[in-house]
Amino acid sequence: MRVDGVGGPKGNLPVGTTSFIGRRAELDELSALLSASRLVTITGVGGVGKSRLALAAAARAAGRFRDGVWLVRLSAVADADLLAYTVAAAVRLVDQTTRPPLDVLVDHLADRRLLLILDTCEHLVDACADLVERLLRGAPRLTVLATSRQSLGAVGEQTLRLAPLSLDPPRPEPPPGPVGVREPGEGEAPAALSEAVQLFVARAAAVTPDFAVTAENRAQVALVCDRLEGIPLAIELAAVRTRTLTPQQILDRLEDRFVLLHRPEEGEPAGERGVPDRHQRLLTTVGWSHELCGSDERLAWARLSVFPGAFDVQAARAVCADEWLPADAVHEVLTRMVAKSLLIRNGPAGAPRYRMLDTIREYGARWLTELGQSATARQRLRDHYLRLARRGEQAWFGPDQAGWFARMTLEHENIRAALELSLGEFDDGESALDLAGTLWFFWVGAGHLAEGRRFLHRALDAATAPGAGPATTKALWVIGYISVLQGDLPLAISMLIRCRALAKVEGDERAEAYAVHRLGCAALIGDRHARAAALFAEALDRYCALGEVNSNVIMGWVELAMAAAFTGELDRATRLCEQAVALCEEYGERWAKSYALYVLAFIAFTHAEPDRAAELARECLRINHSFHDLIGIVLPIELLALCAANAGECDHAAVLQGAAGRVWKTVGTPLFGSVYFGAAHVKCLDLAQGALGPERYQDLYERGLGLALDDAVACALGTTVNPCIARHDQRKDEARAAD
Repeated sequence: MRVDGVGGPKGNLPVGTTSFIGRRAELDELSALLSASRLVTITGVGGVGKSRLALAAAARAAGRFRDGVWLVRLSAVADADLLAYTVAAAVRLVDQTTRPPLDVLVDHLADRRLLLILDTCEHLVDACADLVERLLRGAPRLTVLATSRQSLGAVGEQTLRLAPLSLDPPRPEPPPGPVGVREPGEGEAPAALSEAVQLFVARAAAVTPDFAVTAENRAQVALVCDRLEGIPLAIELAAVRTRTLTPQQILDRLEDRFVLLHRPEEGEPAGERGVPDRHQRLLTTVGWSHELCGSDERLAWARLSVFPGAFDVQAARAVCADEWLPADAVHEVLTRMVAKSLLIRNGPAGAPRYRMLDTIREYGARWLTELGQSATARQRLRDHYLRLARRGEQAWFGPDQAGWFARMTLEHENIRAALELSLGEFDDGESALDLAGTLWFFWVGAGHLAEGRRFLHRALDAATAPGAGPATTKALWVIGYISVLQGDLPLAISMLIRCRALAKVEGDERAEAYAVHRLGCAALIGDRHARAAALFAEALDRYCALGEVNSNVIMGWVELAMAAAFTGELDRATRLCEQAVALCEEYGERWAKSYALYVLAFIAFTHAEPDRAAELARECLRINHSFHDLIGIVLPIELLALCAANAGECDHAAVLQGAAGRVWKTVGTPLFGSVYFGAAHVKCLDLAQGALGPERYQDLYERGLGLALDDAVACALGTTVNPCIARHDQRKDEARAAD
């Protein structure tokens, strides 16, 4: 699990962009429920503020959860099978094994004191209930806070039904006072304003700084909130209209709209009759806001509803821009929509991201269907992320590798949506193959091996002409590559042989080169070094003939160097790695470079240069930690453990071996089952156990086994084991005290 910083606050709670108004009693009640129960669900109508209350309660309770508070937004998840993957991604769990994702989650959370917020569960109630029950059984210190329009019905669930904000009682309009005088009603202090009115005033003042409740407008503001039934989202949408309308004008327009609630026109969809009155009033307010938007805003609103997650300006232009909404106007339209509370903006000023609340998105999607543009907008979304994936693949071999890792991580929800559209609504297996295969750098570089493999298999099954075209051969070698990294050699070899045969038939020389390369990887971790070296050499010759130069090609050099190093050809291995490092530095590539550094560290230790070996291994570790690359993390930790044992720091070595043991559980077969990859581990074990004795070694090993990934990396990068042991002991003491 990667967090914001070792020793810093853990979790992913967003920083509030607006103040939290009212709800003190509900916040206290929710805090009490979270102290007494491990599963609490906030229920209520759409727009009533369930998510905001959950975040406020989580921020208040954060100090009780040593492993952080983690928010999982579920509104974008349409497929229940992706639920566990989504939760894993949100808690930044990287697992590269073939285990079911729910099993991985349970194992990851088993010893953690953590608050998990599942936001917007109503469309996945059964799946969420099953997931929560399984997690709570397997993770005794886990607490779950859910938001949903209905309860989950899970064992042990406590519910808090969230009512609308409190309202002022109806009162006659006071006689007008001097214009601009801000004063409370007779005998009443300003603090007596209802929660609903306080929210209206706060949001109105955000767009009209001199707005305040006065003797002239208080009754109208209170009536606006009353007509909106105290629903926070509806109040916010109305309040932003104070930029151009007085409270009385807002009230008049709302009254006109609400009259229509009880007089549906002929031909109005019958399904609306069954909507609860409060939610109907919210939808009516949303509709009124829609009418007050300009035509460009309404068009953008409809088209942007296809985004399941947050999006940037570039994505918005790709989906929205045409002859009716020019590309250079999109950013300004987004800014106006933020001002009208139709979009939420976050992220740095230079790279903002935008998100729609669920109710706003639902209305926009309905309008998009009315316009007959739903399929077009969804296809634009899919095509944009296919283009983005292609750009990312090209840029992965370059100086902005880390930037693309971060960008694709932010776009994870939208990438999933693009794949699901191709596999579902569009029934376009070929495009799904293209996108899933092109994303190899994301599946591998960001540690999403299991999810990538799942999408690749689904795309192969869905392709209309399986066995034909470069997208198919690419998907086959990517599955083979992923399976090698997962230690699933039988599947890897099967897929790669199939890819090579198909590529030969179709004349796809590039795919054939990649298949040969990855067959070499399978041979390498299977300790068949002569075979591996021959396959790597063949693949590199093929790459050279094609003029192919990228991260995969450099990894071919590094893997050939590994095979040479394992068989004692250290000079040859050194030359290959030095060439790889030089090329990486020329192009600004870091990921493949890190593996070259690992091999050079292995060679340095073999040459009796342990300090140099440790220096190189630490640099390798720093790079791969930034990419969430577990294999690239665990291999240098094993080597650093050996360096520590060789220097007589056997306490440190034993803890590092335990830390590596935990990481291997999320990679797959420890050390791939390879004698050669395991040589450093075995030698370190002999040295450490010999110096410490079996019992002391095992105690320290278990302390390392208890370290979270970030703590393990910090321990490996440090020069002493004491902070690692102290953190582990503190966690154990906290657990005993809590129990």
